[in-house]
Amino acid sequence: MRLLVINPNTTASMTAKIEQTARSVAAPDTTITAVQPDMGPASIEGYYDEAFCVPGLIGEILNHKNADAIVLACFDDTGLDAARCAVDVPVIGIGEAAYHFASMVGNKFGVVTTLSRSVPALEHNLMKYGLSARCTGVRASDIPVLDLEKEGSDARNRISAEIKHSIEIDKSEAIVLGCAGMTDLARSLSEEHQVPVIDGVASAVKIAESLASLNIKTSKIGGYAFPGPKQYSGAMKAFAPT
Repeated sequence: MRLLVINPNTTASMTAKIEQTARSVAAPDTTITAVQPDMGPASIEGYYDEAFCVPGLIGEILNHKNADAIVLACFDDTGLDAARCAVDVPVIGIGEAAYHFASMVGNKFGVVTTLSRSVPALEHNLMKYGLSARCTGVRASDIPVLDLEKEGSDARNRISAEIKHSIEIDKSEAIVLGCAGMTDLARSLSEEHQVPVIDGVASAVKIAESLASLNIKTSKIGGYAFPGPKQYSGAMKAFAPT
């Protein structure tokens, strides 16, 4: 099985971290190809960054057409709907995957993310996925995404503190880590707090493998139909659907 894992931002060190997690949970016969676009923001923090990373991630999908399934490794599920229009193989967002996993191991789950500006986008997705009633709330640790890459950062302590608050104040029974850059923290935080701490990268890889192994593809009627031929202009010319 060939699994394409796309980090929609341009930070190679984060892609390497994501790839390490993906390989650690993938089946022995799954080939992982982890990539990031060469254009777009260094990190994705809010709606503005989201808009400018979508062309790059769609470009990576078009450059790797032999994938059996695709994982989009941005917790905002940036560009997920557009990506599902571009191909018929399963495309899994790490946010949606993590929410569903958490909903199956606890009555209520909480989300701990990076900056406060990301909270509305995550709340919107929870409503879209029909899971807002299962979520106790989205807490921000107010850590810039790239600080997760900095040696000596107090990011882990701040994330842990918000997990504690989510469990004790919000009464969360499971926790979802709301950033792909937190992927290496799930196991240790779960042991520390003695609740399931769900990482979206690992969750999405296992769902993508399952769908691909069952030969379940993305529906091509309705909203996820292939786009019809149309002229695109300027810098977007290369993305024109044919």
